[in-house]
Amino acid sequence: MDSILIIACENSAENYGADLVREFRHFHPGMDFYGIGGKQMQENGVELLFSIQDLSFIGIFEIIFHIPRILRILNTVTKQAKKRNTKAAVLIDSPDFNLRVAKKLKKQSLPVLYYVSPTVWAWRKNRLQTIKKHTSKIMLIFPFEEKIYKDEQIPAAFVGHPLVKKVRVSLSRQAFFAKHGIKDTKKLITLLPGSRQSEIKRHLPILVKALDLIKKKHDCQFVLKLSDNIDREEIKEYFKGHFSPVKILTQDGYEAMAYSDLVLSACGTANLETALLETPLISFYRISPLSYITGKKLVKIRHFSIVNIISGKEVIPELIQKNFNPESIFEKASQILDSSEIRNKMITEFKKIKQELGDKDAASNAAKELEQLLFKSSA
Repeated sequence: MDSILIIACENSAENYGADLVREFRHFHPGMDFYGIGGKQMQENGVELLFSIQDLSFIGIFEIIFHIPRILRILNTVTKQAKKRNTKAAVLIDSPDFNLRVAKKLKKQSLPVLYYVSPTVWAWRKNRLQTIKKHTSKIMLIFPFEEKIYKDEQIPAAFVGHPLVKKVRVSLSRQAFFAKHGIKDTKKLITLLPGSRQSEIKRHLPILVKALDLIKKKHDCQFVLKLSDNIDREEIKEYFKGHFSPVKILTQDGYEAMAYSDLVLSACGTANLETALLETPLISFYRISPLSYITGKKLVKIRHFSIVNIISGKEVIPELIQKNFNPESIFEKASQILDSSEIRNKMITEFKKIKQELGDKDAASNAAKELEQLLFKSSA
């Protein structure tokens, strides 16, 4: 039976992959998908050769320690592509891994559809030549990326941002608060420390200390949205000995973000999700010092959060590396909680971001691009 290789190495990418597979199967229910992904892709019928946990690490120097495992996964995937009746590949984000896969698939003459552009506008612009050489077409999720690819004469299409159609609440504020035992008389702060074990380890101890400071001044309550791949009991250990109780949620994440007075979020997809829900936000990130120093020399942009990158200015606070500490979090959180003017300015900018991203259905358009690629390849 014909099959398609699909690779997503992190949570947001695998959600995009699951949506693409589901849309594609509306028109081609007999097509098999296999590759790398997570629970959502598996529930949509993708046979997983490896899980996203097998590639769950970040940072230049962290990756070095995992090279043997990366090479083993890379070789297994490309061997399976050759062994099976593979008609095309969809590679989603994670350019450090996926562009290496694309290079190997090119040698097998397999058409490759790349979904989510590497941040060539921020650093490593030389990747454009790799993309041009080893992929058939790239599907873009930000409209400003179109000009970059057009100038380089690389086949590309802006399919829309997947989050535009996905970021929705299904519970009312009252229903959400009642379901989770949250008081509507207190301000609510949601914590999004990240979806990787390494992010939890670096971020959560600092966040816990910050909550103690915030709680002393503000009559707040806290929830933490936990990713599926993180163990709840492990998270609870971080809060032992602290007086700020935190409710851990494994569902209703968009409701938590939408109905909060403030969100504290690691840089990444969650920043944009929060902005689309129009909730005031503080972003943060910390990696190993060596990875940060090395990366800083290569990065060509002033901002780290995608919210500020799209806006072209600092709309939300960014607390990076040493600036991510309990005192700084408390200071920025207090400014936002105490000032309706600051909150309203943020929300105004968030509305502009939503307008810029438009209302295209990314999953449907991505599925159509894959269909077109397959028919073109078989013509």
